Amino acid sequence: MATRTVHGTCHHDCPDSCGWSVTVDDSAGAAPVAVKLRGNPDHPYSAGELCPKVNRFLDRVYSPDRVLHPLRRIGPKGSGQFEEITWDDALAEIATRLHAVIDEHGAQAVLPFSDAGNQSLLAMMGLSGRFFGHMGATKLDRNICGPTVGAGMRMTNGTGRGMDALELEHSQLILLWGTNTRLTNRHLWPTIETARSRGARLVVVDPIRTITAEAIDPDRGDRFIQPLPGTDIAMMLAMMHVIIRDGLTDDAWIGEHTEGYDELRGAVADWTPTRAAVVTDVDADVIEQLAIDYATVRPAGIRTLIGAEHHENGAMFFRTLACLPALTGAWAERGGGIAKSVGSYADDLVDVVDVVRPDLEVAGGRSPARTLNMSRLGRILTTPHAGEPAGAGISAFVVWNCNPLVIVPNAELIRAGFERDDLFTVVHEQFLTDTAQYADIVLPATTQIESDDVVLPWGHLWVGWNAAAIAPPGEACSNTELFRRLAAAMGYTEPSLFDDDATLLRDALPGVDLDELRRVGWIRAPYPADGRPFGDGRFDTPSGRVEFASDQLERMGQPRVPTFVAPREGPAGDPDLAARYPLQLLTPKHHTRFLNSGYSQLPKHGPAEGGPFVELVADDAAARGLADGALARVWNDRASVALPVRITDRLRPGVAAIPFGWWRHQHPDGKVANSLTNDTLTEWGGGVAYSDTLVEIEAL
Repeated sequence: MATRTVHGTCHHDCPDSCGWSVTVDDSAGAAPVAVKLRGNPDHPYSAGELCPKVNRFLDRVYSPDRVLHPLRRIGPKGSGQFEEITWDDALAEIATRLHAVIDEHGAQAVLPFSDAGNQSLLAMMGLSGRFFGHMGATKLDRNICGPTVGAGMRMTNGTGRGMDALELEHSQLILLWGTNTRLTNRHLWPTIETARSRGARLVVVDPIRTITAEAIDPDRGDRFIQPLPGTDIAMMLAMMHVIIRDGLTDDAWIGEHTEGYDELRGAVADWTPTRAAVVTDVDADVIEQLAIDYATVRPAGIRTLIGAEHHENGAMFFRTLACLPALTGAWAERGGGIAKSVGSYADDLVDVVDVVRPDLEVAGGRSPARTLNMSRLGRILTTPHAGEPAGAGISAFVVWNCNPLVIVPNAELIRAGFERDDLFTVVHEQFLTDTAQYADIVLPATTQIESDDVVLPWGHLWVGWNAAAIAPPGEACSNTELFRRLAAAMGYTEPSLFDDDATLLRDALPGVDLDELRRVGWIRAPYPADGRPFGDGRFDTPSGRVEFASDQLERMGQPRVPTFVAPREGPAGDPDLAARYPLQLLTPKHHTRFLNSGYSQLPKHGPAEGGPFVELVADDAAARGLADGALARVWNDRASVALPVRITDRLRPGVAAIPFGWWRHQHPDGKVANSLTNDTLTEWGGGVAYSDTLVEIEAL
């Protein structure tokens, strides 16, 4: 057997963006076949380890269920009944239907819908923005995960940037706040263990006792703190109260590098630990000690990711969290501050204007395209004149890199939209996902080992090259090739719609030596050599300082200073709603073998996780006559979902959890976790309040 090794980079929406190596069999007389995929031991971040999802990536590539040819729907929407057609026929039908929609309703009746199913540069950005911009289609706010975090941080620091998480190696106190590192960021864990071996203490703050929380060691000063969901801000305000009250602030740093300290001090004056304890159900002495430890055990680093943004007060969570290191002057120390996403450092290498080509959007003197928020997809598709903003409804829907019927909240309203006879839907996919089963045309998509691309990570600084290891099987095509074919079918002649991948990468990364990137496999994005992103004390706010009080927020109608407002759909919100639905539902990433909506359908992934369930503590289950394993109905005004019960000690009383990511055929009644979830938007930042969802549960 003649083999060769091809190196690449994992494309999943995960902070780790691991390096991998594919062994390809080039035996004479046969098409090259990938026979092994393993972690690349030379990768500077992942160091040869892959997760249980990607270790079986070739099962995905060679799955018998993979879509390899264009398909046309021949049964009712959602039935999964399709016939195979040619690419020529598929493109002709798509072009005819899209032109008909544009002629009758205008180009804004076309809605492109994608997310980070493949977060590589070409796959995620590629030609799609140019194609739909040239068309004049509706734009999509892809704010379902991530942007709210940055929006909150910017109101304090003027930027969403923080420190590289690997700098936690230098911390003596590490707060993992709202992030399950051992599950969703596993390659960071060795850095945390290194810090602990040097004496660092670990604090995990999470409404769920995750596998990360289980790693604490109280004998060495670690602790797990479990506030009620959506109440963390109250604990932060109380921490600031204690730090200010006890004179633990860095007054010199505050005086030189912050604005609005007196306003902040007044705002937290009555946020005592006792008051916060009532809101969070965390003992006052625990909050008090956390505040003292944070201010006195130096350097103190906070690691957070996106989980906490999924509340109605999600932006304020990160706005408030960002105030803590400014009070103590933690940014002046290596290992002090907040580590969040570092994707913006890699973004410095990208010429976004050349990728998107915004000049194409004004071709022909069209009006600027409207923008709709992806989290409101159900409302958009079921409201002919959407009203947000006003204008024609959506008559054509094009999906790639995404499975919205599983990942977007209020899924049953989305399903109702997909069932519309007058909605023409095209899905570019690898499998017949829940979304693809409602498509009129399904087009076959490549996997990561079938396309050259560049991965811009957001969890570490190493931009990765991905080399195609094998040719696309069947008639699968990449995202960029899809839009070149669609542009030709639509009769468009704008030259930039037909740029090849090499041109796209060269123009998108003008400061990167692509030959060197290809040869080495990675380059490190620019980052301060001393590990301190704000070591000089300068911030990107209008004042150049950390803004404890924000004029910009005041102009937006938001509080100038950090404030806790209980979510409306929560136990302390609308009392009538809470009386009808007394349990707060969380939909966490629980699984080791699949990510978001990917992999659960594969034989070695989904079955090994045991199927979907609803978790409750014993007292809440007993109060409803529910035993472990019993089938229960979980419901609210949006939907009703049937699930087996799992009794747990991971949750607080009054909280239920349904792991997110299972498809409808894996649920007893064909509903999914997001059938229940709240599509209310965050107070700013455009995110969505999945975790402010109230339900009731009863036996079936």
